[in-house]
Amino acid sequence: MLGPLEVRTDGDPGEIVEVAGARLRTLLILLALHPGQPVTSSQLIDGLWAGETPAGAANALQALVSRLRRAVPQAVIESRPPGYQLTLDPRSTDVVRFEDLVAAGRARLRDDPAGAAATLREALELWRGPALADMADTGFGQAAIARLDELRLTAIEHRVDADLRTGNTASLVAELEGLVIAHPMRETLSARLMRALHAAGRRGAALEVYEQTRKRLVGQRGVVPSAELAAVPL
Repeated sequence: MLGPLEVRTDGDPGEIVEVAGARLRTLLILLALHPGQPVTSSQLIDGLWAGETPAGAANALQALVSRLRRAVPQAVIESRPPGYQLTLDPRSTDVVRFEDLVAAGRARLRDDPAGAAATLREALELWRGPALADMADTGFGQAAIARLDELRLTAIEHRVDADLRTGNTASLVAELEGLVIAHPMRETLSARLMRALHAAGRRGAALEVYEQTRKRLVGQRGVVPSAELAAVPL
């Protein structure tokens, strides 16, 4: 789900199973976001029809579930009041694996930065494109997409921290410059770019990043830089 929906059979890497139809893919995603947990029929209906609920929505949902069972016979979809449940090992989904790896990487950051960097890279390599790409145009998916995008940025920031601690800084400046351009109001990225520039001996460039960030914050939000940003050595 960290990209266009991809379903594979058991094995390494397993065969790709085609899931045809936008609503079938959306239904599978809605269930797979809560593996091993029941998802209410009302949640599924809202996610599938986004405010344009058809007459007989419960029957339409039941028909879609039957179609999904035929399309992906390996998927165990159980009727569990008050809805349906996709029964599988949560770590069979890339979302859960990503979340687990990010948590493990963060836990290793203080005492094992090299191991943390490797774990966080493994997590980030799971991404194949925009999160929940099949649901990008639906209002229902926006909250989940925003949460995953935020966790991805946080994972990148922690991986940068690990690289700074291990001295693996060769490509950090260029990477962070691109991230700051993409997220100009995110102070935590600007702070890390300043640290990377400082580590590269580019004090003047680090000061320039601070001034540019300060001007953006004052001009667009009417606030001064945070204590974290101001404390970055220049």
